[in-house]
Amino acid sequence: MSLSSVMSISLSGMQAQQTRVTAAASNVANALTPAYDRRTTAFSSEASGGVRASVAPSGADTFAGSSNVDLAEEAMALLQSEIAFKANANVWETGADMWDVLMSIKRD
Repeated sequence: MSLSSVMSISLSGMQAQQTRVTAAASNVANALTPAYDRRTTAFSSEASGGVRASVAPSGADTFAGSSNVDLAEEAMALLQSEIAFKANANVWETGADMWDVLMSIKRD
């Protein structure tokens, strides 16, 4: 696996987490909207490596005059996304540092 592949995979992970955060933010914003069906995020692996996120309505029953959004669940999703994003960002930064070292070796 090449260094650029590793960085591409980490980038896809950060983008997937951004999608998850967007869905969670939408859920929180619409928590009091009657008949709002919370959005769920599903992750799938790509053939070339990395991950893809897709958002869809949950399909669960909504409460009368309210939504089916659980704010505790959304807070947990945001915390999990933060941790996963940071992990992917660390991989990206390490790859960038390695790239810089390789470029300095090549110049010498």
